[in-house]
Amino acid sequence: MRFIHTGDWHLGKSLIDWSLADDQRFTLDALLRLAEDLRPDAIVVAGDVFDRAVPPTAAVERLNDVLGELALRLEIPVVMIAGNHDSPIRLQFLSGVIGRVGLHVVGEVGDEPKGVRIVGRDGVAIDFWPLAYTDPETARGALGRSDIHSHEAVLAAHLESIRERADADARHVVVAHAFVTGAQPSESERPLTVGGSGQVSKDVFDGFDYVALGHLHRAQEVSERVRYAGSLLKYSFAEADHRKSVTVVDLAADGTVEVEEVELPSLHDLVRLRGSFAELMDHPQAAACRDVYVEVLLTGGEAVLDPMERLRGVYPYVLSLKRDGSSLDVYSQDRPAVRGRSTRELFGDFFADVTGEALSEAQEDEVDAVLTSAAREAREVAS
Repeated sequence: MRFIHTGDWHLGKSLIDWSLADDQRFTLDALLRLAEDLRPDAIVVAGDVFDRAVPPTAAVERLNDVLGELALRLEIPVVMIAGNHDSPIRLQFLSGVIGRVGLHVVGEVGDEPKGVRIVGRDGVAIDFWPLAYTDPETARGALGRSDIHSHEAVLAAHLESIRERADADARHVVVAHAFVTGAQPSESERPLTVGGSGQVSKDVFDGFDYVALGHLHRAQEVSERVRYAGSLLKYSFAEADHRKSVTVVDLAADGTVEVEEVELPSLHDLVRLRGSFAELMDHPQAAACRDVYVEVLLTGGEAVLDPMERLRGVYPYVLSLKRDGSSLDVYSQDRPAVRGRSTRELFGDFFADVTGEALSEAQEDEVDAVLTSAAREAREVAS
């Protein structure tokens, strides 16, 4: 069987204040052309379909168009799960009638993972196990287990259930949205949890033929059979060096796995440029950067009148302007001591200022629990 592993589309996302709707449409059209050329037996979307729980109408319409093309025109089955950016309830709503036309969308795992059997062109039967993102508190209620307090415990419980029911004559592919220890994260990914309970060991996936992961935006191999496909596009300037792709997986009847990363074209690339204002205005790469999104890091301390407007005469898509030695945008009002720090760290500083004492370990755990609960509730309301 051959299938395409993708994920982290983040439909509805903006880069700083610039809408990426046209960029996402361009690259998803390329994905549709690839699917038409390869005619895979399935397409797997490993979570974070949308960028927020209540996506803009245009993002929903784009997803509708893509799924319609895949399922109705190309007749390719799709297995899709909710990620931590998605609303599980809203994605789960898609899982009724559309399952009959080959769209298998899982927003909530519930008390027991449910497999999706797809038989490939060579007669190989593969059971896909879509494990939508589930936080520990939700899993404790759904499974009736008070011992689940981490994301690894959630996945271990789901995978144990699968192993107990797995058909020995079939191949088994897990689709999950998780942060696996040892993999490389990017700054544009929302943390799965406040404390350290969000990381998962790759060992929990032992015994499965392939694990299609979402959440981390860099395409990467965790182990021979455990992989991240990476995000659809470069979603921050920290990802400027990423190579965005989808993973084409060939899984043979004997369990042999072959993978190929297929790069998808983008409407605009991302680049970071560093130099003095004069150097940037006469940069040797200026002509090549007229159609890419640009982040500028200004060196030197000279005062420049309207630097952003003047730079846009050379780089029409410059979106960010920073001074050397500062992580802040030139026009940002954020304080350097705040930018890049977690909510828990900021609360800890506030607590120490008010009480004169640092948070105890028990108090830190309590703050983590409250912030994680708040993040879970936020996924169900518009941002």
